[in-house]
Amino acid sequence: MQLVVARIGRAHGIKGEVTVEVRTDEPELRLGPGAVLATDPASTGPLTIATGRVHSGRLLLRFEGVADRTAAEALRNTLLIAEVDPEELPEGEDEYYDHQLIDLDVVTEDGTEVGRITEISHLPSQDLFIVERPDGSEVLIPFVEEIVTEIDLTEQRAVIAPPPGLIDDRAEIASARDAEDAEDAEVSDGPEGSEDSGSAESSESSGDES
Repeated sequence: MQLVVARIGRAHGIKGEVTVEVRTDEPELRLGPGAVLATDPASTGPLTIATGRVHSGRLLLRFEGVADRTAAEALRNTLLIAEVDPEELPEGEDEYYDHQLIDLDVVTEDGTEVGRITEISHLPSQDLFIVERPDGSEVLIPFVEEIVTEIDLTEQRAVIAPPPGLIDDRAEIASARDAEDAEDAEVSDGPEGSEDSGSAESSESSGDES
């Protein structure tokens, strides 16, 4: 199985080094010197990593046969792809490869269906599940233990305990609008002198909720 493990960024210096956007939790294993990686587009590879180092928090790689800035810049935006055994598991107990998580059903702890994981977004601060709802819309769910309470690969599901507003934001907005409409209706039926007071309260309530 082929997995994208990094994307090449811009050239660094004049000796062929490039910055890379890491897309694996195991860069030491996947992006170490000597690793041979397929590429997308395929015409730029395969690439063999010659050296690697961290500079100012960014991973810098140099590939065999890439000796200057011009050659390095030509690799920009190339995806680096590693061949991984589908049965291989990450070393960490609570770690998963992206292909293990894609297509898992997402449900709340009470069994309510949320959607299906279609993509994993790897951000510097945390990973995000991109979940497609049954209606075709998407919701982003942080992959942190406080929210994702269980990954069950046997049952092919991820169980979440979402904080208020994470997945029911649209319902809250609709509820707030219904409440506001109800208040407006009450004001219009009331005495003329109370109309300004009711409108002011409604505006403050709406502002707090937004």
